[in-house]
Amino acid sequence: MSHEQQDFAAPTETREFPHGRLDLLRVAGADIGRLTLQPGWRWSTDVRPIAGTELCEAPHFQYHVSGTLRVRTADGTEFDAVAGQVTALPSGHDAWVVGDEPVVVVDWWGASDYARGE
Repeated sequence: MSHEQQDFAAPTETREFPHGRLDLLRVAGADIGRLTLQPGWRWSTDVRPIAGTELCEAPHFQYHVSGTLRVRTADGTEFDAVAGQVTALPSGHDAWVVGDEPVVVVDWWGASDYARGE
């Protein structure tokens, strides 16, 4: 296999939704996403109409670049994810931006179908 190199400045695909966007790279057969979520973004308000599910059913494995993302899982567990942290989120969660700083995360697992319309 020869080397592959991609740049989020020229993503393979971009999906926009209220208060956010997903830039997707396809590298070595894998999809890696960069989510940029603006203040006011909430999954249950801005992405649920696209997903058509009550909670986000995509599991995620994410590195948090900036901002504060509050997550509530289906069992009611709630926590904040902040810059420098890595989170593994199960299926069945809601999330929203806390504060005035955009949230940027790089997602190695869960971006392929994120905010993809029917």
